[in-house]
Amino acid sequence: MSNKLREDRNSLGRQQEQALYPVASRLAATPGDYPAVLNGIKSRIKKERLRVVLSANATMVLLYWDIGRMILGRQDRSGWGAKIIDRLAADLRDAFPDMKGLSPRNLKYMRAFAAAWPDSAIVQRVIAQLPWRQNIALIERLHEVKTRLWYAEQAIKNGWSQPILCIQIDSRAHERHGKAISNFPSTLPPPDSDMASQVFKDPYLFDFLGTADPRREREIERALVDHIQRFLLELGVGFAFVGRQVLLEVGDQDYYVDLLFYHLKLRCYVVVELKTVPFNPAFVGQLNLYLSAADDLLRHSDDKPTIGLLLCRSKNHIVVEYALRDIKKPIGVAQWETRIVKSLPKELKGSLPTIEELEKGLKG
Repeated sequence: MSNKLREDRNSLGRQQEQALYPVASRLAATPGDYPAVLNGIKSRIKKERLRVVLSANATMVLLYWDIGRMILGRQDRSGWGAKIIDRLAADLRDAFPDMKGLSPRNLKYMRAFAAAWPDSAIVQRVIAQLPWRQNIALIERLHEVKTRLWYAEQAIKNGWSQPILCIQIDSRAHERHGKAISNFPSTLPPPDSDMASQVFKDPYLFDFLGTADPRREREIERALVDHIQRFLLELGVGFAFVGRQVLLEVGDQDYYVDLLFYHLKLRCYVVVELKTVPFNPAFVGQLNLYLSAADDLLRHSDDKPTIGLLLCRSKNHIVVEYALRDIKKPIGVAQWETRIVKSLPKELKGSLPTIEELEKGLKG
């Protein structure tokens, strides 16, 4: 593209922007402290622009938070309204025509962002690590600071994209993580027990199976494998799919594990058994046998003990605790559910992670 053509296009873009915010609107009465605030924001932007270019996201998010805090402060003290923010956006874009993100809408997001995160230490330590789109999703969808912070930390830890973050929020992941009933504290050393407890959730949502209500375990297995990417997403980051109906030869008998995974961070195999009926204590004995066999037949010397996850249609909390009390192998028990949900929004279609992305990044 020639320089002349580029200049013409830039000029046309500026003319269109000015048409949206007529000069007359800028001449409207403004608060007496407006020029000082405008100059302060200009100074702040000039100071940070180089760092925005070099370190990109973190510096930009901190800059947005700072601008939002300045606007929020003037709004509280001087009653700044939407028209003042519109003028501020126009003046800032005049001063920085090549800088994106200075629209009235984004300035309002900055104001909401600063109001949502009043603690600068949290913003610098956690929130600045997230891209701006993730931050907008957090402030639009969540109102409690504690819950919002949980999702922010999980998004950083698991590398959730903005669409995946929205899926996790919509499925209320914070209410399910770490809620599976287990005997991990008595069967695993403290560090491994704590980590395993946080890996498993209750209930597991198999919305991607549709409205059907499978009657047989094999039907569930087949459906989960057919939707393996969504299933891995529901299980959480770190699960690598090994196989379905994996053979374990014990004595002169053959046993088949419903689903076998390897967890890259726990460094162990995970045997998943599926039931279409309520929890029965006999299921624990069956799973205990599978874990012993997997430890002998599959586990390598540097692998940690195999963990079992029993997924039932429903359960009685007290019965499960009694059934697990004297079991020596680590087992977690949770429910699985399907719910009637609408189809995925257009912006989420095609945005689900690949299996490689779900298993990626678990260093150490």
